[in-house]
Amino acid sequence: MTVTIDQVDVIVIGSGFAGLSAAIEAAERGCSVIVLEKMMAFGGNSAISDGGIAAPGIDYQTAAGVKDSPELMYEDLLKAGEGLNYPELARIVAENAEDAFLWARDKLGVKYFKRVDIFGGHSVPRCYTPETISGLSLIKAQVDLLRKLEVPLFQGAYLKTLLQNEDKRVSAVRIIDDYRFNKHGIGTEKIIHARRAVVVASGGFGSDIAFRQAQDPRLDSSVQSTNKLFATAEVIKECMRIGANPVQLSRIQLGPWASPDEKGYGTGPLFADYVVYPYGIMIDPATGSRFVNELCDRRKLAEAVLVRKHPVIGIADSIAVDMAGWDLSRSLKKGVVKTFQNFKELAEGYGIDMKALNQAICKYNDDVREGFDREYQKQIMPEAGPILKAPFYAMRMWPKVHYTMGGLQIDKQARVINRDMHPIEGLYAAGEVTGGIHGASRLGSCAITECLVFGRIAGRSAATNQSI
Repeated sequence: MTVTIDQVDVIVIGSGFAGLSAAIEAAERGCSVIVLEKMMAFGGNSAISDGGIAAPGIDYQTAAGVKDSPELMYEDLLKAGEGLNYPELARIVAENAEDAFLWARDKLGVKYFKRVDIFGGHSVPRCYTPETISGLSLIKAQVDLLRKLEVPLFQGAYLKTLLQNEDKRVSAVRIIDDYRFNKHGIGTEKIIHARRAVVVASGGFGSDIAFRQAQDPRLDSSVQSTNKLFATAEVIKECMRIGANPVQLSRIQLGPWASPDEKGYGTGPLFADYVVYPYGIMIDPATGSRFVNELCDRRKLAEAVLVRKHPVIGIADSIAVDMAGWDLSRSLKKGVVKTFQNFKELAEGYGIDMKALNQAICKYNDDVREGFDREYQKQIMPEAGPILKAPFYAMRMWPKVHYTMGGLQIDKQARVINRDMHPIEGLYAAGEVTGGIHGASRLGSCAITECLVFGRIAGRSAATNQSI
């Protein structure tokens, strides 16, 4: 759709969870708002996520007998972040997580499973997954509400330049209208003025090989990404051009649950994250032994795999798969997850020494029966049992670039901060384009929580900003 509007109150760049949340909040406060999406579909990486949200104090937790609090979630965020989190921002996420989940479920109408899951680094189960197992359900709900609010959403609108007035306030954007990704010379330049503010919610840079490798030289083209190809850094660089302060750009998260046997995010993470980590084990095929606490945070897991210099094997039995309750048919059909009738078959299938594998499994099973992992101190879930019943499920695992913790510095009002440590007037940001909230490592399901919390804050802040 061709952009024809030349002036509104609030311009939102990006149509993922954060951007759409900001647009909703600003529109509900009476502002004229437009959303500009560079691709020809809404949602970006948000649409291909599993849609999981982490939050304490939800009624599903109460029903499951789980005791949790915003303070405990805050402590978990800082522990995983190794103290590099900006504490005031992390606290805002933890304290507003419950409201963000209820907003998605009760106001937007997204249906979630009533189960509560735990991912590595969380002290207690506090993660909730939509029944579609897809972030697209939340994106569709947000888009539907914005259409009811009569907010125009434009596709193929690429941000080229942020424009400032004589007071250095961001007052307009220059875009390429009718843009097509990776096709040069298409589209026309247009300028749209923002009476109140511009909200940047353009996502991370996980697929921008040159930019990410500049931050972490290990992450060259040989390292796959779970992101869409268009997850690139041009908006971050444009914000930096006008003085925005970048923070912790080298903190790039690798998804340890990915499989080298499929491209992109794939289907394997459902098995690894929801079955192997809480109820199974990971084995180094070179030694036949475990090598890590499967429920530690993503950074530690990924690093533990990378140092082995080859894929590792995630293993669980049929009881764990049935108990977890997820449909693994797509992974099985693709051959990413395989089944074996006994450990001998499994060992032969992955070139593992049978004696070493049997010893590792027996040792783990003994620890599960005792309720304590003596070797790696993994948290043994109350419902977990020994790995005993065939068929046995297994998958090759190797990390992929998944999330960029670093990005633009923001304050508690989601204002973008410049290199002199002052807010850039008229410019706000939310979601993965920002940095500092997660520190060294992001906990599972906390990205969507952050997007909703700070997306809504950015929308409210932009709406109340003084007109130019």
